[in-house]
Amino acid sequence: MGNRLTQIATRTGDAGTTGLGDNTRVSKDSLRVHAMGDVDELNSNLGVLLCEELPADVRALLVEIQHQLFNLGGELSIPGYELLKPEAVAALDDALARYNEQLPRLKEFILPAGNRAASQAHVCRTVARRAERAVVALGNAEGVKDAPRQYLNRLSDLMFVLARVLNRMHGGDDVYWKSERLQQQGGGA
Repeated sequence: MGNRLTQIATRTGDAGTTGLGDNTRVSKDSLRVHAMGDVDELNSNLGVLLCEELPADVRALLVEIQHQLFNLGGELSIPGYELLKPEAVAALDDALARYNEQLPRLKEFILPAGNRAASQAHVCRTVARRAERAVVALGNAEGVKDAPRQYLNRLSDLMFVLARVLNRMHGGDDVYWKSERLQQQGGGA
């Protein structure tokens, strides 16, 4: 990887470029920088979620995800390099199956709401979707390995499931969308 930061205000980005991990410089509005920024924003939002009261297993999972997102960001910062392994995607698949198994089946859409932890998990879900779109756009232009795109796709699904788990943490439930169409049919919540 590139040099570790020893000075934060380097002024090297004043002209609208930034350095990648391979020491090349690119425009700050490049697809690669957008993808890196979205992954960084996702990781920061996970940090906010970690400020909430969480079950120990969920906390440990989120900390591991933060490390993997750092790997993903590092991979994006070095074109052609691989840091995020397929095993990280498999770990998300396992967590998704484990947490989803304990939830009741959805019969209606839910709102991104509930308690603070669940609501923050929904924010993480939406930022993960945006990061995924940015990685797809980058992959269409420059080529990116499969694991970053797959990881973000699974992570957004997992954050949806974890939001549901967190809403039940103290006896709560999902916040259901009140569909006018379903209510007219006599089946809405």
